[in-house]
Amino acid sequence: SYVSGLFASGIDEILKKIGEEATELVLAGKGEDRNEVVYEAADLWFHSVVLLKYFGLEVSDVLAELERRSGTSGIEEKANRQK
Repeated sequence: SYVSGLFASGIDEILKKIGEEATELVLAGKGEDRNEVVYEAADLWFHSVVLLKYFGLEVSDVLAELERRSGTSGIEEKANRQK
């Protein structure tokens, strides 16, 4: 399968795909085509999940991190990371 091929290719290939998909999402946003934004966001999320799985992580790990940050401003959260 496609995912098996990504895993077999290793971390660099997975990261390359995430970079490509992130760029495509940026371009879709710049083009202001809502359908294209959704399409490219789905591709980026998919490849991000592949990366999570590569490291033995789950989507729930990301959701837990977002929950931890809930109610914290971005400025405050960033400051807390630097400590």
